[in-house]
Amino acid sequence: MTAARQERKSRSLQGLWRVIFGAAFVGTCLGPVPIGAATTEAIVVNHHTGLALSGYDPVAYFIDGKAEVGRPELEMRVAGATWRFRNEGNRAAFGDDPEVYIPQFGGYDPVAVARGASAPGHPEVWLVLDRRLYLFRSDKARKVFADNPGQVLQAAIDRWPDVLRTLTP
Repeated sequence: MTAARQERKSRSLQGLWRVIFGAAFVGTCLGPVPIGAATTEAIVVNHHTGLALSGYDPVAYFIDGKAEVGRPELEMRVAGATWRFRNEGNRAAFGDDPEVYIPQFGGYDPVAVARGASAPGHPEVWLVLDRRLYLFRSDKARKVFADNPGQVLQAAIDRWPDVLRTLTP
C-alpha cells in the first residue's frame, strides 16, 4: 500500500461515517427487506492492497455479468475503501449511486453472517439477486444461498448488527 493510500485510509478511519446499503428485495414473499447501516469497517478490504473487492470493478458484475479487474488509474474512495473500475462509465455510475453497487453486508458472505460469523466473500464467487451483489467464501456457500435466498437473507439481516459489532477497523 502506498504512503498516500495509507494516509487517506488513516484519515477516513478518524471520521467514520455510515453507509446505507439500501433495501434488498428478496422474492415476492418477503418484499423489501432492509439490510441496515454499516460503518466503514464493514467493507471487506484486501489487507495487502487496501482495495475493496481486491480491485475488481463493482459495476462490472451488473453491466458485464462477470467479475472484471479494475484499473489503477480509475480509482475512487467511497465508504472508507478504495474501489477500482474498468472504465470511466463504470466509475461514474458508482459515483452517482454507490449503495447500488457496494456488495451487501460489505462483501462478507451472507451465509456466514446468517450463522453469526464474519467470513469475507471472494470477488470471483458472487451472485446478483434482485439488483444486489452478494459475495461468497465458496461455491458451496453460494449454492446454499441460491437454494433458499429468502431464508438465508432474513437470518443474515437479523444477525448482521451482532456481526458488525465484532468487526475491527
